[in-house]
Amino acid sequence: MILLIKKTVASISILALLASVAACGGDSKDSAQANPVSGDGGSTAASQWTSLGTRTQSMRQDVSIVKAAGLRETAPGWVDYDRPAEYAATVLEDNIQLQMDDGVVISLQVVRPQLDAGEPESRPLPTIVTFTPYNKNVTQYVSLGGGIMPYFVLRGYNHVQIDVRGTGRSGGAWDPFSAREQADYTQVMDWIIGQPWSNGELGLWGISATATTSVLAASSGHPAIKAVFPIVPHGDIYRDVVMVGGQASIGFLPIWMTVVTGLGVFNPTFYDQPEQQLMAILEHLAGLSEFFAPKLVEVATGQEPSFDDEYWGTKAPLEVSEKIIAPTFIVGGLFDIFQRSEPLNYEALKNHTTTKLLIGPWHHLQAATGEGLPMDGVPTLDQLALQWFDHYLKGMENGAEDLPAVTQWVWGHEHFDYPGDWPHPQARAERWYLQSGGVLGAEAPAGAAAPSMMLQQPADGLCSESAMQISIGLFSYLPLPCWTEDNFTNSFEVTFDTPVMEEDFYINGPIQADIWISTTALDAGLVVRVADLEPGGTARALTSGLQTASLRAVDEGKSRYLEGEMIQPWHPFTVESVEPVGSGNIIKVPVEIFPTSALIKKGHRLRIAVGPSNLPFALMPVPSLLQSLIGLINIYHDAEHPSSVVLPVAPAESLNIQE
Repeated sequence: MILLIKKTVASISILALLASVAACGGDSKDSAQANPVSGDGGSTAASQWTSLGTRTQSMRQDVSIVKAAGLRETAPGWVDYDRPAEYAATVLEDNIQLQMDDGVVISLQVVRPQLDAGEPESRPLPTIVTFTPYNKNVTQYVSLGGGIMPYFVLRGYNHVQIDVRGTGRSGGAWDPFSAREQADYTQVMDWIIGQPWSNGELGLWGISATATTSVLAASSGHPAIKAVFPIVPHGDIYRDVVMVGGQASIGFLPIWMTVVTGLGVFNPTFYDQPEQQLMAILEHLAGLSEFFAPKLVEVATGQEPSFDDEYWGTKAPLEVSEKIIAPTFIVGGLFDIFQRSEPLNYEALKNHTTTKLLIGPWHHLQAATGEGLPMDGVPTLDQLALQWFDHYLKGMENGAEDLPAVTQWVWGHEHFDYPGDWPHPQARAERWYLQSGGVLGAEAPAGAAAPSMMLQQPADGLCSESAMQISIGLFSYLPLPCWTEDNFTNSFEVTFDTPVMEEDFYINGPIQADIWISTTALDAGLVVRVADLEPGGTARALTSGLQTASLRAVDEGKSRYLEGEMIQPWHPFTVESVEPVGSGNIIKVPVEIFPTSALIKKGHRLRIAVGPSNLPFALMPVPSLLQSLIGLINIYHDAEHPSSVVLPVAPAESLNIQE
């Protein structure tokens, strides 16, 4: 009865909050919910979810695209789409130079189909466009960020690849995804559609960074853009990998920035137009002091510019999603480095343009290629992209618009499923409580209980799924069980397990942990891991979340709710939002745990583990790190301080049952 009253009060509170947002009017973006377009052609339905806000938007009531709440897709509509090549070869025109409106020269290459006579196809064709920071002249040897796709060209497309400003052979200084770089996108696209070999129809395609540039280019609203196919794009690079939970990504960001910078001064075709290449190298080296060095220092040391909302917001596709009108097919992975953002990108687009989401059982590198496809009827990524472009750029009636809105791999089920939408339209919020004796239970603790204790140390997670994730899957070449199992890293953490499940238990979506702690130090970090505890004792890693205690402040108006329960906190991560922790003070730390989809089978248990750090995934900025060293953390789980997790629980019977 007490739980029912709590949920009712929470529901009333969130409804009041939604009403106040609507009454205040907000900005024009907050009211852009009229007449949404369903991604699968169906009418919209009410939802128990709200959206997650952004820097510029409050959370809003989610509008599901399914025809009725809870209706899943049962007819996926997959086909092996692989039409024969129309041409036998391609023609490359390399290192074309375009001058931007500020005088900086951008370099690009054009690949066109070749006729039997050896000349390029003279008929105007639709064009695939890829903006890359990885040096277009290197990607012909190593497929970084995709590169040129002969598969498309041989089937009747041009493909143009552009070195973004400050990389490859393009001039200027590199500042990834900046407003200046985005201005270049439009000028380059204007040039492309003005060429005699272009029919004025553009498709944007890319992998990882080039997927993000595709989404940002689409946000320009350029009328020539007819379709977008981004594979593992980020949505908010700050919250995805730069400062995850207020902690600096030391395992990805410095390496990525070093690779891109290195590729900007290395070119295997230096002998071709060496004076052009030399000028670009000099400009790139001069630009190191503008972005590369200062940003690394700012993030690592927690200096004020590392919390600059305007700077990082410019690089976030989620901040400009409502400007994207071209049909978009998003590919992601359950352990991708952008695991958080891929479904958010879909959600931000689904109500105003045709949008599809495919999330597989992949890390970043595996997702880039769609490793294992075809599987469960899902075709290869090349086939899906061709089907997408053929329909929206060539007007072929091939069923692309009828593909499932959402296709999701489900751990434990070990198959793809088609819930009809994301977030899952049938999910309900369930709060489970950390209890004495390492128990995770559905009932809140009723009395006093001694807290659990753990040592604060920065090296937890060295061999964990998180380490595998931030390595973009590279650690798989050193096969160790701790890359996929949490047992090793759990030995340094405090664990809480449900009783053995008496029936299948299905979770799908983001998760929030509310952990009450105190520390003998002045600050603390928390990692919260979620695992499927198998009958034999193996803790199979599912997902995790990370949070610095002094950055625990939450903006309730931007956080996500399910049935009135906050289930995805929005942390401002600004200097103004810092809340001192202090030695001995008991505080609640809300932790955002990245979304997953997993079936905890009958006979298994669900495990929640709480640890002090998650290296090499991320590390607290130096000031916070120094304040947190050599301390002890108490984790409270008593009636006055009921640490808990909020889970999005969907009906297990809704899963697609494989024959």
